[in-house]
Amino acid sequence: MVSIFGKNTYLVDLLGGITDFHNHILPGIDDGAKTVEESISLIKEFENIGINKFVATPHVMNDYYPNTIETIEDAFKKLKSNLSTSTHLDYSAEYMMDQNFTEIIENQNLLPIKDNKVLVEMSYFQPPININQILFNLQNNLFSPILAHPERYTYWHSRDLEKYKNIKSRGCNFQLNMLSLSNHYGKGIHKIALRLIENDLIDYISSDAHKLSHIENIKTIKISKKHIKSLNRIINNGQRLFAN
Repeated sequence: MVSIFGKNTYLVDLLGGITDFHNHILPGIDDGAKTVEESISLIKEFENIGINKFVATPHVMNDYYPNTIETIEDAFKKLKSNLSTSTHLDYSAEYMMDQNFTEIIENQNLLPIKDNKVLVEMSYFQPPININQILFNLQNNLFSPILAHPERYTYWHSRDLEKYKNIKSRGCNFQLNMLSLSNHYGKGIHKIALRLIENDLIDYISSDAHKLSHIENIKTIKISKKHIKSLNRIINNGQRLFAN
């Protein structure tokens, strides 16, 4: 899908071999796919853009989606039994850093996406008051946090990116949403996404896809030449993470 004018490359041209480790393709347990049929439709659409390796990450959010290892595993098994052998599917979770998450850490009831890497998120309205303590507790229990879609936390947007740099200094990796490389979430989030890339603050990229239209929109994203090198580095980080 390289542009015939040679000025832009489509994001999907760069994604070969990637494992999408942030998505909502498991059926019926959060705000993503509602049925096995919807899950399969999402996976087939991903395969149309060259992605066939997934770690499904349903929300674990105490007030809305109080998922557990058992509910996630049940949804995974239901979907897995209906997939072809060419689809590589594993399961984990996207953990909201709320009071319930502290108990999950203490009880060692976490589902890492790979090795000791744990995908976490925050409210879009304000960060947890005790975020530093949560990150410390994770690392004290030998887990390594990956913060989902940092570009979407508008209360951290600033000229100097100070909040981002502070959290990075505490051992937290950042995962960019593919759709943030467009105006899908708004121009401000698109702008911050590019600034985070330009400042080498992004470690990984994934889709965070909930529905078919998200994948359709990903297909249309163009990448300027100035960002291709950085995005290739980010994509390679993900490939190395899942290499073994």
